[in-house]
Amino acid sequence: MTTVPAEGGPTTGPTVLRMLLGAQLRRLREHSGVTREGAGWEIRASESKISRMELGRVGFKERDVSDLLTLYGVTEPAEREALLKLARDANNPGWWHRYGDVLPAWFQSYLGLEAAAALIRSYEVQFVPGLLQTREYARAVVMLGHGAAGPAEIDRRVGLRIERQQILRRPDAPLLWAVVDEAALRRPIGGPQVMRGQVHALIEATKVPNIRLQVVPFDAGGHAAAGGAFSILRFGDQDLPDIVYIEQLTSALYLDKRDDVDHYAAAMERLCVEAEPPERTQEILTRILADLHRA
Repeated sequence: MTTVPAEGGPTTGPTVLRMLLGAQLRRLREHSGVTREGAGWEIRASESKISRMELGRVGFKERDVSDLLTLYGVTEPAEREALLKLARDANNPGWWHRYGDVLPAWFQSYLGLEAAAALIRSYEVQFVPGLLQTREYARAVVMLGHGAAGPAEIDRRVGLRIERQQILRRPDAPLLWAVVDEAALRRPIGGPQVMRGQVHALIEATKVPNIRLQVVPFDAGGHAAAGGAFSILRFGDQDLPDIVYIEQLTSALYLDKRDDVDHYAAAMERLCVEAEPPERTQEILTRILADLHRA
């Protein structure tokens, strides 16, 4: 019997629903002994299309899912309906859909994953993590990349970033474990006043139970993540693999192969050891805030 989530709650994005449905279709196909080529033939598609469906990287047509369920021998009405409902829900747009005019397609996938994650671990070297940015700091960051945009577009980009932060305040909020290089906290993005407000907000964030913040001080020298910023997302459903997200200037990488994820997970563990422990973060931030007041 295939396990199916009873309801895709309001915080579950279509990205994760596609991944869940794809994983369940893969298990059903393998259990029935059908090849990807055979499954593709059944729905007039290629083997690679079946592979993308099973990885949750494309949308699902309800008719295709129905035909595949028949091919895989799934005849029990309740089980079929649960999977078909999952296909319908997976095609519903996420809350970020209304920001489509300012949201690149490659980042939409991340928002879907972030909305469904149980644990978000991130390392930042240049900026304060997006989920912890104040509105003024976020505006300054947006201006760096979109300085030629009009005021309305800037407002929408900032609004999107601030709305993302709601996931940290919902009842089933994920744990955010962020490691930030000291350089990101001392770089005067937006000027001293904006940075004072941002560092003060970070001090308050350290008091939130589902937020853990560590700082890698300058005197740590070289460290495990010298290659740059990255995030690791972990989900509550065991069917979903951990995913590493690496943002680039005009695109992003999503890594889910076990070897890649293990490599980044090991780097993150070393970072957490090399960084100052979480209980020292408030002290470090208070010292940085004092320096900013003297600036």
